[in-house]
Amino acid sequence: MARITWGRVEFADNGVGHRLALKRVSPTHGGSPKRPLLIVPGYGMNSFIFGFHPRGNSLEGYLASRGYEVWSVDLRGQGRAIRDHGSAEFGLEDLAVHDLGCAIAHVLRRTEAQTKTIDMLGCSLGAALALGHLAVERNAPVHSLVTVGGLVRWVDLHPLVRVAFSSPWLVERVRVSNSRQLARFALPALARIEPSILSAYLTPKSSDISRADLLVQTVEDPHPRVNADIARWIQSRDLILRGVNVSQAMGNMAHPLFCVVGKQDGIVPLRTARAVYDLMGSSRKTLHEVGDEVMPMAHADLFLAHGAEERVFEPIAAFLEAHKPSYD
Repeated sequence: MARITWGRVEFADNGVGHRLALKRVSPTHGGSPKRPLLIVPGYGMNSFIFGFHPRGNSLEGYLASRGYEVWSVDLRGQGRAIRDHGSAEFGLEDLAVHDLGCAIAHVLRRTEAQTKTIDMLGCSLGAALALGHLAVERNAPVHSLVTVGGLVRWVDLHPLVRVAFSSPWLVERVRVSNSRQLARFALPALARIEPSILSAYLTPKSSDISRADLLVQTVEDPHPRVNADIARWIQSRDLILRGVNVSQAMGNMAHPLFCVVGKQDGIVPLRTARAVYDLMGSSRKTLHEVGDEVMPMAHADLFLAHGAEERVFEPIAAFLEAHKPSYD
């Protein structure tokens, strides 16, 4: 039976006409939480997937059971975020620098933990946003960073991704709508007819997709300007935000890093995901690779696979516990 982790949703005004949505899942045991963890979603998705699992504990639910105060954010254009009078045009820089800064500040204002910093977990593009924030805002109150299927430098590229983002000019002019409805029909059909196409993102061998109606709630329509930014990023290989090369800036970062890589991930291929670990200058970093022939780990399997709790969630919690700030 599919499980959804419920929590309290709060809104943070980002100052430019949008209210970001932040879901808080408090520790399931009594007492003060260890410290807050902010989870950042990736491309074409919202935060729903962090509280969903087809059979077992979700990422949010598991980390809350380990004593963490878990926050998942919907940045502008995602999930439950609300656009009031703000512009519908925004790019990666707006999300990484401005919106993440607002989300971090909100968590520190509202947390029940006695802490000066938060930890961040970036999923896929969310990892690039988190790293981009740290590169631009060098004194950001962030202690540890976890990346799950994340990237910052394009080393290898899936052929379909290369084709889809081949022209910044073109992708900025293409408007895609009803992605969620399309995914509701496409996921089960691909799993039945041509699973090899789906396997870059999700492997039916590892994850139960019988509740595609729930799973697709995480799907969002891609944003044209964000698409153009990604296309330019692919062309240059490195992400540039406010004139800062994020890959180069990582060499000076001292944050503890836990880099989770799916060996069968086709969306963020192995060498591209590993580059996050390779580029990080911190001496406190761990590369955690998962996936084999018995249980492949593609992009979404890192959150949805039958063994995700033991193979992904528990190692994340163990790393965070081992690298807690000295003042905790």
